Amino acid sequence: MTNTQVTLVQIDNYGPWTVTPEPRREADLQTMQSRLYADISQFVGNRGGYTFFTRFDNMIAVTNGLDREDHALLQESVGNRYPVTLSLGIATGTNPVQALADATARLQEAGSAQDKHRRECLEGRVIDEPYRADDDIQIAHFDVINATGNYTDELNAFDTFIEIEQGYAELMRHMRYAHDSLSFFVGGDNVIVVCPDLEADDYEEALGHVEEAVDVEMQVGVGRGKSAHEAGFAAKHALETCRADGTRVELEWQTA
Repeated sequence: MTNTQVTLVQIDNYGPWTVTPEPRREADLQTMQSRLYADISQFVGNRGGYTFFTRFDNMIAVTNGLDREDHALLQESVGNRYPVTLSLGIATGTNPVQALADATARLQEAGSAQDKHRRECLEGRVIDEPYRADDDIQIAHFDVINATGNYTDELNAFDTFIEIEQGYAELMRHMRYAHDSLSFFVGGDNVIVVCPDLEADDYEEALGHVEEAVDVEMQVGVGRGKSAHEAGFAAKHALETCRADGTRVELEWQTA
């Protein structure tokens, strides 16, 4: 049974900050957001976790293996180097959607995202080391079949982007409501999905749904691990099996 630790990363009072004392240059905001995401991703990644940019002012991280001290250090590091601060909500659960909902509730209970008095909150609980297991996390790595041949080399860059994003949006919505999973576009034609305990039939169903709904064909490799890195790396290897063998679904623990 999976046991996912999810951290909601929220920039404190970000909306008002972007227009105080007057609206800031959009290019400067975009640059700061991308650098902040890169720093958070590296910090969490160096400890075996994954961070997803989602809306940039609200990021979602899978943080199995990070304790409260790690989270506090992240807040301190960002506070020392950026003109903004972070509040963090942490929760765990067998269902990553519920874990995120609980993490979100921790911060909402502490105050509004635009409350100027709510700064650097650290709320919630982590999975203590004795309770961690080698299969705590299940990650699925989806990509579009022959995206280069079907889209990149045939359409202009923006129309290709539309096709890829349609597949992602349909997959994200379906995995959320049909399979209690969190899906994140990570560039190119790749989508990483943080899942509860799902089996091959569940992934086959999801692929069929996306193809029928938006006519985008995808394939998926799935891995398990003690950390997001371990599960994600196993998923990458399973996806390579799909590419090599022409299969649509590969579960790492069945092909190893």
